[in-house]
Amino acid sequence: MDWTLLVIQMLNGLQLGVLLFLLAAGLTLVFGIMDFINLAHGSLYMVGAYFCATIADISGSFLLGVLAALPLTFAVGLAVELLVVRKLYARDHLDHVLATFGLILFFDAATQLIWGPEGISIALPAFLDGRVSLAPGIEFPTYRLVIIMVGLTVAASLAYVVSATRIGALIRAGAANRRMLGALGVDVNRLFTVVFAAGATLAGLAGLMMAPITEAYVGMGNSILIVTLVVIIIGGIGSVRGAFIAALLVGMIDTMGRAFLDSAMKLVLSAQNAETAAPALSAMLIYILMAVILAVRPQGLFAPKGR
Repeated sequence: MDWTLLVIQMLNGLQLGVLLFLLAAGLTLVFGIMDFINLAHGSLYMVGAYFCATIADISGSFLLGVLAALPLTFAVGLAVELLVVRKLYARDHLDHVLATFGLILFFDAATQLIWGPEGISIALPAFLDGRVSLAPGIEFPTYRLVIIMVGLTVAASLAYVVSATRIGALIRAGAANRRMLGALGVDVNRLFTVVFAAGATLAGLAGLMMAPITEAYVGMGNSILIVTLVVIIIGGIGSVRGAFIAALLVGMIDTMGRAFLDSAMKLVLSAQNAETAAPALSAMLIYILMAVILAVRPQGLFAPKGR
């Protein structure tokens, strides 16, 4: 086995995992606390990428683009919650799906109207646009390493907020019994707004970090939303810890499957059959994992107490 390739692909899987966690954390909290299905979460991922790309292009500074894009995405999340989402809390899940699907169409059309159909690339500063030697023969892109460190830092910070702060206690209480929380005098609507906007910011952070790799383009959040939903189903709806573990599992399985499944299948199949079957099977692996988890533990690996 090529151990150098194995280590590099593990790091790639970790990078994908932390990005999925940033998306899944906000989405699972919205599901768990508000019982609200937000299909437009991926659109906020796209909005963060476009804000960063635009400001970086105008200012010539990627870091300034990052710093400006986060509060702007937070503001968009606030607007979406106040103008649209708040009116839907008392409605059933079908209404949530239809309304947020409409938001996807709105955001895609608005993005294309404002920025045009072509994607926007982001140039990295010189200190991020290089490679780091991790061991003899193992080099990894500096920027991807930064993504991993930022994602892990955010995960640790979010875990602290949820487990050791007052707002975290309110979030946990809201996930367990939001009616009782309101009866105790907590402004549930304000809590919902803060959680939704914070989740939008995390999605925007994931989008702006991914944009220098793939560029910002219309609809970029739609395909990754499906994988994010798989993550929160595996981890347990409402569980930040579950979202983190599941995101790392999905990131690793997806990356390692695409990298090594072809070679593994050639041990038992002809080269032609292996090359035909491997791409399809590697794309199915995370869904197979989800099906197994649902069969064994329908509430997910780390569902909050009371679920």
